[in-house]
Amino acid sequence: MRNYTSKTIYLGMDVHKKTYAVTAICEGQVVKKDTLKADPVVLIAYCKKYFAGARIQSAYEAGFCGFHLHRCLEAEGIKNLVVDPAGMEVAVGNRVKTDKRDSLKLATHLAGGRLMGIHVPSVEREDYRAVTRLRETFSRQRSRFACQLKSLLYQHGLIQADDKRKVSEKWIKALETMPVCPGLKYAIGNYIAQWRQMDAKIKEIEKELAVQAQKDGSIEAIYRSVPGVGPISARVLANEVEDTLQFSNERRLFSYTGLTPSEHSSGENIRQGHITRHGKSILRKILVQVAWKAIHLDISLKEIFERLAAKVGKKKAIVAVARRLMGRIRACFRTGELYRIKTIQIHEDELANAAS
Repeated sequence: MRNYTSKTIYLGMDVHKKTYAVTAICEGQVVKKDTLKADPVVLIAYCKKYFAGARIQSAYEAGFCGFHLHRCLEAEGIKNLVVDPAGMEVAVGNRVKTDKRDSLKLATHLAGGRLMGIHVPSVEREDYRAVTRLRETFSRQRSRFACQLKSLLYQHGLIQADDKRKVSEKWIKALETMPVCPGLKYAIGNYIAQWRQMDAKIKEIEKELAVQAQKDGSIEAIYRSVPGVGPISARVLANEVEDTLQFSNERRLFSYTGLTPSEHSSGENIRQGHITRHGKSILRKILVQVAWKAIHLDISLKEIFERLAAKVGKKKAIVAVARRLMGRIRACFRTGELYRIKTIQIHEDELANAAS
């Protein structure tokens, strides 16, 4: 067995549900390749057995396994990076993808200093995220049951195809009194029961989010000062991007939210395409929803939206507003001040004329 005392081992790991594919590089050479059981304890024991006395640096791609492995490695003194898969370099023409190749690529890039780790949230913040993401899951299920219910009603001619009414408890109670055939009534009743179950769970979750907000006082205060941000969107933003100060600049923040336009440039030709959509979809959804509300509350954002909408259309304009709004939120956290809405100053005589 080789002696690695005082040497640096670069360990690339391709993490799966049942196995870890690991590749170790030392002094520019691959010194070991293995497939281990997907267990942090097994991996740490492996490192201690084969690389005793070495400085170990490791990396794996962010994914379903979360940050538990990262925290276990860090607790044992192994410096670890959790890497964004979308940020990994891909060789031109490389169409072969295997676990061993992926682990080798991670180890090679790590040894060459070409990897940048993503921000790892605290245990408490990750615990908070579980609640907001659970609400989003149940909200989608509630919407699915609502759509299925309305589709059934349309099939039987009970509503029009362009019926835009939102499914609510009041609407459901009126529906329950509608005379229909027994089989249809049974089907409608089951959809209603499912919708009500999801609705009740969402209300329970929102009570838990209110408790979170009280504990998260300073961050909550800044988010709630932003035009268009309500109690739910404040919780989502606080749990997904925290106070934004972990990002060294706005570009990295925008990249995390997935609101950065993709770019295809060659020579003097610069062409920007659709947004990259990196990161969590719930975050982009909330930011766009907030932006639609904010343009009616903040005159400066409305001016930006109208100017851009005339050139690129409303959809792209509102994404640009969401990006600008996120930048302003970061500025609030950097200064420790609440968001200030730009208002229109009206002279007293103009106000008097308007009143008359």
